Amino acid sequence: MKNDLERDLGLYATVTISMGAMIGSGIFVLPALGLNKAGPAVILAYILAGLVVLPAALSKAEMATAMPESGGTYLYIDRAMGPLAGTVAGIGAWFSLVFKSSFALVGLGAYLLLLVPLSSGLVKAVALGLAALIVVLNVVGTEQSGKAQSIIVTAVVVALAAYVLNSGVAIEPARFQGFAEKGTGGVVTAAAFVFVSYAGVTKIASVAEEIEDPDRNLPLGILISMGVMMVLYTLVVAAVVGLNDPAALSTSGPGDGPSLTPMADGAGQLLGGFGVVVIAVVAILALTSMANAGVLASSRFPLAMSRDSLAPGRLARVSERFKTPLNAILLTGGLLLLLIAFVDVVDLAKLASAFQILVFSIVNVALIVFRTSDVDSYQPSFHSPGYPFVQIAGVVGGFGLLTQMGTLPILGAAGIIVGGVTWYLAYGRSRTNRDGALGTILARRREEEPVTSD
Repeated sequence: MKNDLERDLGLYATVTISMGAMIGSGIFVLPALGLNKAGPAVILAYILAGLVVLPAALSKAEMATAMPESGGTYLYIDRAMGPLAGTVAGIGAWFSLVFKSSFALVGLGAYLLLLVPLSSGLVKAVALGLAALIVVLNVVGTEQSGKAQSIIVTAVVVALAAYVLNSGVAIEPARFQGFAEKGTGGVVTAAAFVFVSYAGVTKIASVAEEIEDPDRNLPLGILISMGVMMVLYTLVVAAVVGLNDPAALSTSGPGDGPSLTPMADGAGQLLGGFGVVVIAVVAILALTSMANAGVLASSRFPLAMSRDSLAPGRLARVSERFKTPLNAILLTGGLLLLLIAFVDVVDLAKLASAFQILVFSIVNVALIVFRTSDVDSYQPSFHSPGYPFVQIAGVVGGFGLLTQMGTLPILGAAGIIVGGVTWYLAYGRSRTNRDGALGTILARRREEEPVTSD
């Protein structure tokens, strides 16, 4: 059976898959939670989070043009720093993205309840049904999945733009008073909390092997989607803050906590019940889109690891009929269904966020390793501007945010690292002997050491 994937994703599909991985809980659920931490300055928190993500986006855009293959984060870190680091990154990125997709589908519940009075059990059943549909869509073909993604994301972006434009007539400036009353610490903490809003921007690199003209479309797709989302997040969050009573946003959610439907709350202020229905439908589309992009990208991690003998060989098989990595998708879909059915995905999403920040920091280190090693095989067509200062800023900013996430998420990230190291020692070490570009640097330095004689 051939293990080659078809290149049938153009620039527009590339942009919309990347945006689809970002448009979701970050914009429809998190603003009110971020408001609790930073006050109206939550707007700045979204900008800060985007700036911390940007260096990793630039680094991945460069490495993706040098290695336009499935695997994304795993592939780059593995080739730069060796299979041990690659195993940890691959497993962690796979888990964190599936966690995020599960959270998106379960998050549909809050918006579904605005449309129909469903019991909690039925809400979960709907999430499971959507998850199964997304898995089937990804099995049938990447081109079909990409087309569906393009349609959904286009509709969502149009709706969000209309939301922002219409909010201008109803925003109350008084709600921005005390803008920075919670100080810099509040903004930084909120930025760490909403970091996951942008975490999907580089996931398109995971399906690089299926993108037409990757030298052009990969960096353009990453940078266009990042720029659009930074602007969109800033404007939408500003609209949410200006439309809603901050006290209501902070206490109208479950258990008198923050609202889980802040976009719909604002729509109610604009257009009453009709606005709530429209935003609820848009949110459901967006969260479904995010989950679809998550399955599409995350299933390529086990595929790439299998090709490198760090996971069972059957995960590398590509369906002759559909030209998709069937076993990798089914494994990813199985985990998705289990998480929705049995796990408090909100807590898992928080744990996954910490590891995503860590991985984004390591991606910047990987680019520095590649540039320093000067290996012949590394020939990118796009070069990150501002190297190495941009990458150093990304590492420092990432670890700075990581310290603001609390003890439990950090311990969770540490647990994923331990799990990755254990899997490598038990399975991968005996099956691979690669060193990565870092090994080239170390070997070169050993050769340059002066030989001393007695």
